[in-house]
Amino acid sequence: MGKKRIVVLTGAGISAESGLSTFRDADGLWENHPVAEVATHEALERNPKAVYDFANILRRNLQKAEPNLGHRLLAELEKDYEVVILTQNIDDLHERAGSSNVLHLHGELMKACTIDRPNLPVPLPNDTLEINPGDKDERGHLLRPFIVYFGEDVPNYTKAMKETEKADLFVVIGSSLNVYPVAGLLYYVPDGVPCYVIDPKPVQSPYRKFEQIQLSASEGMKVLIKRLRS
Repeated sequence: MGKKRIVVLTGAGISAESGLSTFRDADGLWENHPVAEVATHEALERNPKAVYDFANILRRNLQKAEPNLGHRLLAELEKDYEVVILTQNIDDLHERAGSSNVLHLHGELMKACTIDRPNLPVPLPNDTLEINPGDKDERGHLLRPFIVYFGEDVPNYTKAMKETEKADLFVVIGSSLNVYPVAGLLYYVPDGVPCYVIDPKPVQSPYRKFEQIQLSASEGMKVLIKRLRS
């Protein structure tokens, strides 16, 4: 028999332990940077400088951050399980922690793309941490952050849905399950497959019953691993 397949959906809560601000909490990023001004497709067209500057700030913050215990415990699960991580996060902390199968649903902060090919990532120009309006790639095409902004399609959603349908265990970590369409992935968890949500705050979903471990990502992962080994 092959290894059991654990599919994990992660949100901002897991990276908060690494010092990266969440977006929706009272002290989150949206308090100082209104979403309509820095994270929508309309803002990208109306005021690209504000959107690019915000991504540059996030990139600099990410450079200072390190994977936390929650990230590392997920990576260690690969010793005994086939682990697929579906992340709403645009940071690279899962990869830096050692996870080998990570599908980014909302893009990747440490990559760029071009205006004409928003779904095709390319390296950041000259290994810098900034992209500014007017910057171009080697083809002369305008660069933009490789981020799925509000109002844009989620190109990896179908892949994530198919991964979810093959889960032997489904785990949500650090997500409020309020962002769509990603929150709808719980609908595709097969009947009879155990489903856990790790988050210190109460979480609800109309799509699937689950057991909540009401702890931080790191502490919740410790509890989950004990249950897997028992």
